[in-house]
Amino acid sequence: MRELELKYGCNPNQKPSKIFMNNGELPINVLNGKPGYINFLDAFNGWQLVSELKKAAGLPAATSFKHVSPAGAAVGIDLTDLEKKIYWVDDYSKLSPLSCAYARARGADRMSSFGDFIALSDVCDTDTANLIKREVSDGVIAPGFEPEALEILKAKKKGNYNIIQIDPEYVPASVEHKEVFGITFEQGRNDLVIDEKLLTEMVTDNKEIPNDAKIDLIIALITLKYTQSNSVCYAKGGQAIGIGAGQQSRIHCTRLAGNKADNWFLRQNEKVLNLPFLDTIKRADRDNAIDVYISDDYMDVLADGEWQKIFKTKPQVFTREERRMWLDKMNGVSLASDAFFPFGDNIERAHRSGVEYIAQPGGSIRDDHVISTCNKYNIAMCFTGIRLFHH
Repeated sequence: MRELELKYGCNPNQKPSKIFMNNGELPINVLNGKPGYINFLDAFNGWQLVSELKKAAGLPAATSFKHVSPAGAAVGIDLTDLEKKIYWVDDYSKLSPLSCAYARARGADRMSSFGDFIALSDVCDTDTANLIKREVSDGVIAPGFEPEALEILKAKKKGNYNIIQIDPEYVPASVEHKEVFGITFEQGRNDLVIDEKLLTEMVTDNKEIPNDAKIDLIIALITLKYTQSNSVCYAKGGQAIGIGAGQQSRIHCTRLAGNKADNWFLRQNEKVLNLPFLDTIKRADRDNAIDVYISDDYMDVLADGEWQKIFKTKPQVFTREERRMWLDKMNGVSLASDAFFPFGDNIERAHRSGVEYIAQPGGSIRDDHVISTCNKYNIAMCFTGIRLFHH
């Protein structure tokens, strides 16, 4: 198959629409459903991300994509009991490494992952299919599917769930093209290998980055490689915990990603873990309620007449002071940026979310100020010397 006709492009008025190869066959097989234009953009970007994560970490990898940027990305490290609880998978006694990767990728930012497109580095097993089964998702791309897993996924969305199998041996051309306003752009494909070699130029007084933080920095950098720029990524424990994408200002990226990382950590507080949800509340409604409960808009779910729709009993307020005290316990977080930090305010914001390790290209005229701000907080920072813009 050299081309595949699609229903429409980014929007219903954009017709005709298709994906095709100028040379050779398409490296995919649509096993179920009818993926659309944006589905394929998410699928192909996501597949590149998880393929690189697998090679870099040597572990199965998964990502949850929305609108051509990842909402989460992770490798297959076993989940703790606490992590199982905050990712809504505590009813499983044991999970495969691939399903752990997906639980992490989906669980980092569940609000953004609603209706995601999933990419898996390995053949989809039944554990992973069962996790996907109960989430609101548009589709999945993987190098293969176990027979039982395929049947589980085919039953989603009344039999219309998008399932794409990709040839893992496919290597794209070294030069890529795209059209904007009828004008063709050409560039060399970004085939930069991201590994520990990029983490050797230490520029701060603290020059120690432990091995687990190096893995987190590599995960963050690879995630940024496929995130719409400007972008910043916080990572911890083998997964992205906060991704800020597509912002014009880098400090806004740092704040956005930091707020998401904070929400990830706030979900681990006892007040959130013990929220008395009604048994009839759906997963997405629980996520929405938690997102509001841990914000300054908590009265939207705690006001009389509202809390009764969500909770069995009225929860206590999670005050701003309590939230700050809890967030002050957050530590060991890694942060990467797709371009240099122009001012130390980015470091100040990152510090408030427990960041202790940073990888960024360097090269700003204010590098000295950024470095001194890191030194103030004993943050270890390296200059990678490479930019990771993605558009």
